[in-house]
Amino acid sequence: MGYELQAAIARDELLRAASRGVPGGRVAPLCQGLSLMPMTDEVFDAVTDGSSAGALGFWRLPGGFARQLAQWSAAGPVAYVEAEYFGGVGEQRAVVWADGALAVGPLDAPAKKWFARTVSPISQALRELGVRSSLGEDEFEAVGLDRHRDNDAWISSSPT
Repeated sequence: MGYELQAAIARDELLRAASRGVPGGRVAPLCQGLSLMPMTDEVFDAVTDGSSAGALGFWRLPGGFARQLAQWSAAGPVAYVEAEYFGGVGEQRAVVWADGALAVGPLDAPAKKWFARTVSPISQALRELGVRSSLGEDEFEAVGLDRHRDNDAWISSSPT
């Protein structure tokens, strides 16, 4: 079974307020006061300006959306994360904006079966958002990103 995620992550109140202006933007709660907004086709079409987003190296970050995420980060740090796994092998990418500017990343790492979770790009980004993990778990698990395996499941769990 695989795992796939492309989403913006930030403090719940920040992301809910920011996503109100995004057609199709659905916010799903995570733990530790964070939420995520999955990058659906509708959100992608709503936030892209048609330019290339290739400079940061993400698969599904719409052109121009990085500027919008930077603007949102004036109210608090915002991360954009992508992960794709199948059979324990895959890749993660993450970036964090804070105070209107790129703060961390982009972080990019291929993951193999023995990938050190504590240094994964997503765990590093979550630490920048203030996530704390307990003994035996990483930040990815601490916020509950392991609850669902794809964007559709996050959307169906979203109360908004």
